[in-house]
Amino acid sequence: MENMDMTALPPEYKQLAKEGHRGEIHQVTYKVRHYLNASRQLVTSGNVEAAEAGREPVEGEAILKTCSVYLPAGYDPHDIETKYNVLYLLHGVGGDHDEWLDSNGKVDGSFVLCNIVDNLIANGHIDPLIIVFPNGRSAHDWTDRSFNPMGTNILGFYYFDYELRYDLIPFIESTYHTRANIQDRSPEGIEKSRMHRAIAGLSMGGMQALNLILGGDRCDSTAYTGRESGWANGLDPTVRASGMEDLFAYIGAFSNAPTSSGGSVLGAGIASKMHQLHVLYMICGDADEVSIGSFESSTDGLAEAAGAYLADFYQVIVKHGVHDFHVWNNGVYQFLLLSCRRRELHVRPNVIRLTIV
Repeated sequence: MENMDMTALPPEYKQLAKEGHRGEIHQVTYKVRHYLNASRQLVTSGNVEAAEAGREPVEGEAILKTCSVYLPAGYDPHDIETKYNVLYLLHGVGGDHDEWLDSNGKVDGSFVLCNIVDNLIANGHIDPLIIVFPNGRSAHDWTDRSFNPMGTNILGFYYFDYELRYDLIPFIESTYHTRANIQDRSPEGIEKSRMHRAIAGLSMGGMQALNLILGGDRCDSTAYTGRESGWANGLDPTVRASGMEDLFAYIGAFSNAPTSSGGSVLGAGIASKMHQLHVLYMICGDADEVSIGSFESSTDGLAEAAGAYLADFYQVIVKHGVHDFHVWNNGVYQFLLLSCRRRELHVRPNVIRLTIV
């Protein structure tokens, strides 16, 4: 496992895994107490300050949201001794909690994403794990998949970290048999748990994995900031997210969308939290007209700013790759291999640049 080459996704991994090695997808509903209401206020349970959020926190009723969950073959809800790592896998701006499944298509009647994971587990390349596919819009209108920069559904992308920390992760770790335990806030418990959580996303979800987890910018509509958009998409930076390196040691961004913060900002966010990030993995197609610019901007200067708090930093280019699942399937395949490996930690960033065809 330690010597496995970081190559492109083998085509056979998209095929159906052998019988007895196929995981299952479940849809589950959970309560969310941290979200944007129709007045663009941040509904919280009282643990968020206005200065941190950049908007007024208010009390409000919880809403119900749905996420999809992959459980590996052999998962037994009655087996409390067997524990699992968890990957949170985020979708794009027009997607939802089923984008990684439905939009990625099927082979042999099974979701391609599930086939990839099933085969990685069946071949002994990674340990069985749980994958959570959330809807990344922390807003009252979270089912609205349209792109309207003035919409609260879009604003909700930039406030998903509160839902993740206070609602979704506690729900997952109290419902399933996970190695991580967010209830243990001792220094030892925090360090142990973050080693068993990973998070990654495609496009807008890649932006979230960078900005919200590393401590980059939140954004709002230019109609509310009163400034021009630097991305010509009607969105503008407001305040910095506080970061979530205390919860995650492995972060992946696949074709990270415009509004991703620059590398110096993200690297400074890593350094400020003083939790070593074991893997930061970024991938993009060199022909991706949507994301190649933000990929280059977000990688530039990041390692230097992060210093000793970043171990392995993978920068992967897919030759002739565009904004699609060819790139993203390669991303999730390689990221799973990396986030499930024991590795030597470095006193300075180990930057690995790869090109795959």
